[in-house]
Amino acid sequence: MIISPDRKDFSTILNILGKLILGLSLFMLIPLGVAIFKKEISPFFDFLIGFSASACLGFLLVIIFPVKKEVGWVHAFFTVSVGWLIFSLLGAIPFYFSSHFLSFIDAWFEAMSGFTTTGLTLVQDLDHLSFSHNMWRHLTMFIGGQGIILASLSILTRARSVALGFYVGEARQEKILPNVIDTARFIWKVSFVYLILGVATFFTILFYQGVSVSKSLFQALWIFFASFDTGGFAPQSQNIAYYHSFPLELATVIFMILGATNFNLHFWIWNKKKSEIFKNFEIKTFLFTLFSLMFILYFSFIGFGNQLTIFRKGFYQLISAHTGCGFTNLASGELSIFSALSLLALTFAMMIGGGVCSTTGGIKLLRLGIIFKTFFTEIKRWMYPFKAVYKDRFHHLQDLILSDKRIKGAYIFFAFFLFTYALGAVVAMCFGYSASFSLFESVSATANVGLSVGLTNPAMPLTLKLIYMFQMWAGRLEFISIFVSIGFIISLFKK
Repeated sequence: MIISPDRKDFSTILNILGKLILGLSLFMLIPLGVAIFKKEISPFFDFLIGFSASACLGFLLVIIFPVKKEVGWVHAFFTVSVGWLIFSLLGAIPFYFSSHFLSFIDAWFEAMSGFTTTGLTLVQDLDHLSFSHNMWRHLTMFIGGQGIILASLSILTRARSVALGFYVGEARQEKILPNVIDTARFIWKVSFVYLILGVATFFTILFYQGVSVSKSLFQALWIFFASFDTGGFAPQSQNIAYYHSFPLELATVIFMILGATNFNLHFWIWNKKKSEIFKNFEIKTFLFTLFSLMFILYFSFIGFGNQLTIFRKGFYQLISAHTGCGFTNLASGELSIFSALSLLALTFAMMIGGGVCSTTGGIKLLRLGIIFKTFFTEIKRWMYPFKAVYKDRFHHLQDLILSDKRIKGAYIFFAFFLFTYALGAVVAMCFGYSASFSLFESVSATANVGLSVGLTNPAMPLTLKLIYMFQMWAGRLEFISIFVSIGFIISLFKK
């Protein structure tokens, strides 16, 4: 039975949201500082307005709405789902004032794409976007990839049960350490270590290509945010193709894979058994799906060019799609002329995504692996004697039994994602787009990838923009916190 919420529940939720919004306003000080450093006058006021609006709203919510109830899981789930909508709305304010978006909806789309680490973009004249606005575009991916609520756990509360509600509500299924707050801190520790390594790597590559020191440093930071947090935004309109750099592409592949790897696996490799990488169920599933789809791509690219061209024009897109990053080294519109078989392989890769408890989206490797294993387990059961009891196992950080609960969970999420993939595709087809293009773009939005065959552009129908925004939001939060929030609201009207 759902307990009907009252004013105390909403007062508590709004107080938490106020604290989170204050945290978001502090992040806006970073691009504000960049505007001062780069002497960008108009962008400075854009972020001053955004910071002031966020800070004022946050303070008002905290002051007017005190915590009147002990924070529970329902409060946490509702806060997460509503919070992400508010973050994207407030994050859109500096974008809208930049004059690089045709409407506030386009700016909101950009912010939603950034926070959900999707990478679909509606920005106009990206090559002339200010440093501070580009910083904010990429910073939203870093915030969203790690989880802004995850960053606030140690500030909001020290109660483990409450922290776990926020953690799970933000689509994190596995705790790394017994204390969720310690888990959050470890994730940020890993991210900052890779940030130093990534920025140093990308800076070196760009600097030796002749890019100025200042521009190399900023773009190295932005490319790291987009690759490790599997976001896909790039500081130039031609994305990674702008640099014409094979070393840069190889480096981004490494950080895309690191970002798509389960943070729990990072913990085991860092602190426990390095051999876990060779036994892990998700890694085996990733290698199986990656090489299977590479095999399909190989035949679809026969006659396309030499082996290096195949890798740079095909396999790079596949790895980008599978890790949920969305980087591309193709010229504008080149992806749309890929064969139907090539697009299908990339679509499947986007559908799958990376590891659970990573920065990527999609169905996730663990769930897909469980579905595959369930299929073969059922075949084995039919081969055994009638009265035999057979329980299959798999190794994911430890030996686990393929229980009915795990199977049920995998199939439920699989069904949610397939339904949402199909929903976006049907809507796009209603506007006259082809089935293959419609499915590709819908999957890209829902799985938070960002690769596009050209459907996503400022002139696209408003309905389709809103549908893709919903898909990015629902896909990033993996539906559960949204469903709980809907139930929470419905119960309010049943009092």
